[in-house]
Amino acid sequence: MKRKKKTWQKVVWKMVKKERTSAIVLAAGSGKRMESSTKKQYMLLREKPVIYYSLKVFQESFIDEIVLVVSPGDIEFCQKEIVGRYGFSKVRHIIEGGKERYHSVAAGLNSISECDFVFIHDGARPLVTEEILNRALSCVKEFKGCVAGMPVKDTIKIADKEGYISSTPDRKLVWMVQTPQVFEYTLIKKAYDKLIMKEKDLMKEGTTITDDAMVVEKFMGHPVKLAFGSYENIKITTPEDIITAENFIKDRESKTADK
Repeated sequence: MKRKKKTWQKVVWKMVKKERTSAIVLAAGSGKRMESSTKKQYMLLREKPVIYYSLKVFQESFIDEIVLVVSPGDIEFCQKEIVGRYGFSKVRHIIEGGKERYHSVAAGLNSISECDFVFIHDGARPLVTEEILNRALSCVKEFKGCVAGMPVKDTIKIADKEGYISSTPDRKLVWMVQTPQVFEYTLIKKAYDKLIMKEKDLMKEGTTITDDAMVVEKFMGHPVKLAFGSYENIKITTPEDIITAENFIKDRESKTADK
C-alpha cells in the first residue's frame, strides 16, 4: 500500500507542478548595417528602445525568468536604463555575450539554474507577441524543439559561387526562420555543450552556426519543428526596418484603441 501511495503522490505532483520557462534575450549585436553610432537594440522605436518591446512581451507572459545577454561594457547601462527604468522584474541576470551569437547563447544557458523549457530570442525582433510564445510553448511540449517562422511568399533561388541560379526549391517547403527558438532545456544545453567542445573542429571545417535549431540538429540529431510566427515578427537590421516596425506598432495601437 505504501508503494502505491508514493506512486499516486508522484502522479499528483506532476499534475500540479508548473513547468518552468526561461527566456534568453540576445542584445549583444553591433548592428553595423544600421549606419548609426547607437547599437540597434538601443535605437528608439516610437520613443522607446528597440529591446524594450520584446522584453515587455516576455515580462507580461507566462515566462518565469529572463536572461538578458548584452555587449561587453553594457551591463550597467542596461540595468539602469532598460531593466530598472521600465520595471522588467523578470530579468534575473544581465550578462555579457561573446564574440559570436552562439557564444552568447551558451553564456545565457549557463546562467539558467532550473528550467524545463527555454525560449531563445533576438532582442532585435521587437514585434514578437504573446500569441507567438503560446504557440511555441504548445509546440515544444510535443516535439521538444521548435522554431518560429513563416512560409516564404516569394520564389527562392539557390545560387552557385558565380552568382548563377543553381536550383529552385519548392516554395511550399521553404520557410523564413525567426525567433523565438524554443527547446527543452536539457536538450539545448547538451547541444551547446557539444558545440563549444568541438568549436575548433567546426572552424577548421568552415562550418558556420547560424541558429539554435542547427545546433540541436547537428549535435543531437533531433528534428526541430516549425511553428507559425508572424510576418510582422521582423528583425531590425537596416534603417528601413525601423520605419517598417513603427508602422506595424502604429497599426497595433490603432486596433487596440478601436476595441
